[in-house]
Amino acid sequence: MKWEFKDGIPIYLQIISHMRNDIASGVMPPGSRIPPVRAFAGEIGVNPNTMQRALTQLESEGLLYTQRTNGRFVTEDETVMKKLRNDLSETYIRELFRNLERLGMNRKDIVEAVRRWNEQPEHRSSID
Repeated sequence: MKWEFKDGIPIYLQIISHMRNDIASGVMPPGSRIPPVRAFAGEIGVNPNTMQRALTQLESEGLLYTQRTNGRFVTEDETVMKKLRNDLSETYIRELFRNLERLGMNRKDIVEAVRRWNEQPEHRSSID
């Protein structure tokens, strides 16, 4: 399945971002095997060199690891996974605040709006 990429942002960075989200959300579960570079690049519609650059970066972050004869895999290290989820949540919260501050809301108003939103039954998580 080809991925859609945005203009103005290097493709390898978009691949990294997409894969971080897939790893954090379990779409790419811990211990799962990553397709070989050429196959993965063809699958998402990018140059193999671009794919290699993204995978190398994810490996340097500890999100992927290589077994010499078996390929690349998603980390099973819970500490790394927890850090990834924390980093992503901070990014999303920062974006939320930035967007709502542009609308003229202050931090107190934003926190109150999130609290009210969360209290509505239709917005409650299935894990509550």
